[in-house]
Amino acid sequence: MERGGAVYIITNKYNKVLYTGVTSNLKNRIFEHQEKLNSNSFSAKYNLKKLVYYKGFQHIEEAIAEEKRIKGGSRKKKIQLIESINPKWTDLTNTL
Repeated sequence: MERGGAVYIITNKYNKVLYTGVTSNLKNRIFEHQEKLNSNSFSAKYNLKKLVYYKGFQHIEEAIAEEKRIKGGSRKKKIQLIESINPKWTDLTNTL
């Protein structure tokens, strides 16, 4: 049985550091970032708690491919992607 997935971008409260990730359980994964469950992680180190972009996929392989595409792009392209759905960079956690 194939599982769906999501690609997401989180940032800090100043929108300075961006982290792109992929998961099969977005709500749980964002909770892990926000609660710093892995205290040695990149997101914990830079206090990345604000979900500013996400997109769901029917298959996890599609989400992984999209994550690689986003990570391969420039910061400018990531900002354009975020602002295409979230121009004010509001925290989207409550929309999950």
